[in-house]
Amino acid sequence: MITRLSPAVPAFEALRTLNNEHAQELSHANTDRFSLLLERSFFAASINEADAFLIAFDQDADYDSPNFLWFRERFLKFVYIDRVVTAPAARGRGLAVTLYDTLFQEARAAGHTLAVCEVNRHPPNPVSEAFHARFGFVQAGKADLPASGKTVHYLVKTL
Repeated sequence: MITRLSPAVPAFEALRTLNNEHAQELSHANTDRFSLLLERSFFAASINEADAFLIAFDQDADYDSPNFLWFRERFLKFVYIDRVVTAPAARGRGLAVTLYDTLFQEARAAGHTLAVCEVNRHPPNPVSEAFHARFGFVQAGKADLPASGKTVHYLVKTL
């Protein structure tokens, strides 16, 4: 069951904990930051309360992520997938695919023709690379992010 997310959902703390358990791939979020992400998102949803979640922004979001800003400097209209994670016990059931499919439907309905995201190259995230390749994302750029010690590839997909 897909649930729209807000700071008021009962699973808020479980979702924030899931986020922070994967901070290397995503980024750490305290309570205020996680609330802000949900409030400013174009699309934020979870499955089965806290088995998986996705947070995405559109180009007009008030968001300070350097990755998001990279896309905003280059594209006029897009949905930016900021974070998606599936709990280890729920993996292999297609939950992330369901979240992406739902996001893409809503993005197209809102007039978006492009979905974008970044995938860590250092530290490596081969699972995410393979997942996005299956969806047809292609590389549009890359960046070294000294503040986080990460190197990322920027990916785009036509909706």
